[in-house]
Amino acid sequence: MSTPQQILDNVKNFIQSVGVDPTTCWNEQNKAYYVFKGSAKLEIFVSSHPQNDGTTRHYLRIFSGIAKVPATDKERFYRRCLEVSDQSLGVKLTAMPNADPTNDWIYATYERDIAGMDYNETVTCINDMGLWADWLDDQFKNEFGGGSNPSAPNQ
Repeated sequence: MSTPQQILDNVKNFIQSVGVDPTTCWNEQNKAYYVFKGSAKLEIFVSSHPQNDGTTRHYLRIFSGIAKVPATDKERFYRRCLEVSDQSLGVKLTAMPNADPTNDWIYATYERDIAGMDYNETVTCINDMGLWADWLDDQFKNEFGGGSNPSAPNQ
């Protein structure tokens, strides 16, 4: 059974394997790594969720800010989010609850229970999310405009 620390070690080893010093992208306060794939900034961490039976489930979670919700044409924007969410296998689009309307972003989100996860699967998850997030932020920027990626979501 994989532990949260083993998964974070997998992430750290992967970051190191692509020639980046993992200490430069670790945020101790958020207990998360921040890396870029093209124009997409990924936030990678493990979150723990207590269950009713007293156990705790742990999830690898990866977020990337994709697009700021436009002030106009929101119906077309949200419809496009639903269409893209259906097409982006393994990745869903999410919105932060109660986001400030002046800083309301759509995020690409990937989650997987870490039970049984090994190094190769951790790497596959990061690579897949990176490819999707880089593609998605470009698509939304081309279709709706937008600025730089938001700061990391509060999780």
